[in-house]
Amino acid sequence: MWKALRWPLLALLFAIMLLTAALYTQLASDDTNNNSSDETPISSLPQITPSPTLEIVEPTAIPTVEIEPGETLPKPVPGQLTEALVGRISKINPLYAEFNPVDRDITSLIFEGLTTINQYGEVVPDLAERWEVSKDGLEYIVAIRRDVLWQDGIPFTSADVRYTIDAIRDPDFQGNASLAEFWKTVEVAVIDDYTMRFRLVQPLAAFPEQLRMGILPFHALQGYPIKDLDKHPINQINPIGTGPYQLETFYSINGQIAGISLRVAPTYRQRPEGQTGYSIDRIVFYTYDTIDQAIAAYVQGEVNSIGQIDTDKLASLRGLPHLAVYNTTLPAVGVLIYNWNRDGIRYVRDQRLRQAFAYGIDRVGAVQRTLGIKAIPANSPLIPGSWAYDPNAVYPSPDVNAANALLNTVSFESPSTPEPTPTETGAEPTPETAPPDATPSATPEPSATPEPVRRSFTILVFDDPTLIALAQDLATQWAALNFTVTVEAVDRATLRQRLEDGDFDTAIVEFSFAPYADPDPYTFWHVGQAEDGQNYGAMRDLRLSELLQQARRETVGINRAYLYKEFQRLFVERAPALTLYYPVYSYVADDRLENLQVGFITTPADRFRTLQEWTWAAE
Repeated sequence: MWKALRWPLLALLFAIMLLTAALYTQLASDDTNNNSSDETPISSLPQITPSPTLEIVEPTAIPTVEIEPGETLPKPVPGQLTEALVGRISKINPLYAEFNPVDRDITSLIFEGLTTINQYGEVVPDLAERWEVSKDGLEYIVAIRRDVLWQDGIPFTSADVRYTIDAIRDPDFQGNASLAEFWKTVEVAVIDDYTMRFRLVQPLAAFPEQLRMGILPFHALQGYPIKDLDKHPINQINPIGTGPYQLETFYSINGQIAGISLRVAPTYRQRPEGQTGYSIDRIVFYTYDTIDQAIAAYVQGEVNSIGQIDTDKLASLRGLPHLAVYNTTLPAVGVLIYNWNRDGIRYVRDQRLRQAFAYGIDRVGAVQRTLGIKAIPANSPLIPGSWAYDPNAVYPSPDVNAANALLNTVSFESPSTPEPTPTETGAEPTPETAPPDATPSATPEPSATPEPVRRSFTILVFDDPTLIALAQDLATQWAALNFTVTVEAVDRATLRQRLEDGDFDTAIVEFSFAPYADPDPYTFWHVGQAEDGQNYGAMRDLRLSELLQQARRETVGINRAYLYKEFQRLFVERAPALTLYYPVYSYVADDRLENLQVGFITTPADRFRTLQEWTWAAE
């Protein structure tokens, strides 16, 4: 019998040995991949070689045109856009351009990020081809485009992204400190030349927008000290980006840069999106010290657009031929906030009182009477035009009788027992500690030295004539409800300090979302942001906080939109603050410039989002 079975048994034994060897090899390979893909040093990446299918463009020196005394800057020529900017060119580098609007406008045309935004503020791929998110929302795998060249002809790869992020989180980085702190919390892994992995410490639905930052060329900057990166010649002499325009010429007056000329980049023309449009082949920016100088240049025909103009200056352009003004809202909302911890006005914690205040004033009329065309009335704490904005979240019409009826139900007496705050109990606004129907209690906390109960308060406001007028308008209307309201105007630095110290009764504050398109207002309204964020009035509606916390973790867009819709509905219903206005942004250009659209913006530089379609009308 053994003779009959020995060959089948030997064959089975041999098969088991082969299977064991194969499994061992696979496990060893997986272990190697898991250990090596987490942090691949840039220096050990495969040698980058140019793609044979793309044309290599040699970099050229950037000439400077000196404008002699008595001469003027070249006037616009047909087909060219010549724009006036207020300010001075400093650093043409996206990592340092955030605080200089002139630099930001120019760098937005030269540099690109892995992502960008569309006309609704939704994040879409740019230098990235696509990305995938893990189920727990902590890991993003980003595939990078393979058809992108830097303007000097070198291929764009993961090494450039990794270098840019490493520069930001370097201890010697001289740019935005908050940007650096954020990226220090993100684990960045280079998987290969065109794939990267980002791992977060906690889910953040807005993470793809963090990838909008302009990417720097590793091959041009490697080895340069990060502490001196802001002084590298690439910042002015020859910036190298991947964007649609590249630097062509500087204009100088008395040794100071007074203008810059950009041309459509040949490397961009090779990409699918660059093969059509961009009929405006050249854009020239001239810089001026004041808006009045920029307006004078426009009137004299030295420029045919102005990057940003105050609405109260538009009258000086009235009557000029071929004048077009394009308006949209800036990514900011003006609100009146209450100080929920202020002795003497802790009655603002009572939802009925806040609803009475909302009924008791004509917000729309007040904004229109005092701010005019500088702003438009706001109903929502989110920005109009955004994918998350709900136009149906509307405050009730003014009704003094309804307001007085609500006020008659409000107690202004001092409480006998304190109400613990979430921070005092150590609790977070989770479904367990904050049920869906949770509302702020009307019971205030006693003060060690309580002030007399009073039905009077002050509105703190920035010392601007129009904002002072707005505050006074609101004060007059609340007088009809038997409240004595005064207005206190302070300079910007004092306003900020008073807000941070909680030293106010109520205040008119302008909350800015710039430079982000994501609608997340977490830092303004979440209960946990009273200490370190911008929840200056310590507003603590736990249901609103719960919605914000859920929305910033939700990576599915439709679910997130629902959460923000519910947040806006409850914000209007519970009136934890009063939204007042959205500031207006105005762009002036020759009306013969066709297909120009200025819609949703995160900064004025977003006016160039549709630049590919702009054309000059045939004469």
